[in-house]
Amino acid sequence: MPLLDVPVRLGIQVRPQHSPYTAIRDAVFRLEDLGVDVLFNWDHFFPLTGDPDGLHFESWTMLAAWAEQTERVEFGALVNCNSYRNPDLQADMARTIDHISAHGGEGRFIFGTGSGWFERDYDEYGYEFGTAGQRLDALASALDRIEGRWDLLNPPPTRRIPILIGGKGEQKTLRIVAKHGDYWHSFVTAEGLPHKLSVIEKWGEKDGRDTSGLIVSNELAKRDEADADALFDAGVRLFTLGFDGPEFDTEVVRRWLRWRDAKNGVS
Repeated sequence: MPLLDVPVRLGIQVRPQHSPYTAIRDAVFRLEDLGVDVLFNWDHFFPLTGDPDGLHFESWTMLAAWAEQTERVEFGALVNCNSYRNPDLQADMARTIDHISAHGGEGRFIFGTGSGWFERDYDEYGYEFGTAGQRLDALASALDRIEGRWDLLNPPPTRRIPILIGGKGEQKTLRIVAKHGDYWHSFVTAEGLPHKLSVIEKWGEKDGRDTSGLIVSNELAKRDEADADALFDAGVRLFTLGFDGPEFDTEVVRRWLRWRDAKNGVS
């Protein structure tokens, strides 16, 4: 079963498309001031909606800027594409961003990762797309290397960097979640979550890892408070919301912050 005795948190995915970077940077300042818990971007090279050739920025360099810019929020990609970078390099980049974000304390970086899916990224940047199964196998192998590299780096990360894994496939993805994940992110409905969580638990038992501390994450887009209540009852504790510019209207964020605070008993 997922970890339930933790507060509800709200993560905002600032989508790095169709906006000048000045607007993205300003949105990050405002979101941290509003009190969101986590900030995400995504790891693609082209927009996923709207004009396919519109403005777009790269994920990891942006995350390093956020590490310096912010003071309190945790942050990461929702999610990194494992295919685009050598696993040991990913580990070193994550460790460095972790240190940049520490500001005298512990780092705030969350290593959100996945196997990749957007074929245009692969084709235009010269990566081999392969099959979904091959990409998942590569992710499983990469996470072993990433965790191993964290143990070798000097200096090491400031904390055990939490790993967030996205996806819902039961034969490969959820086994990777059970072995490596601190967070599991999906778009699975409240009705479907108990089964998926039982699959994760069974994989954990098979591979000798306790999954009871797993934090379940899900998306709020196109959902209302009743849907969010149902997801909460099913065990979700990190709720994410896609956020588009260039205006970055924060009213919808304020709405979900009020819902979060009510769940946490904050008046």
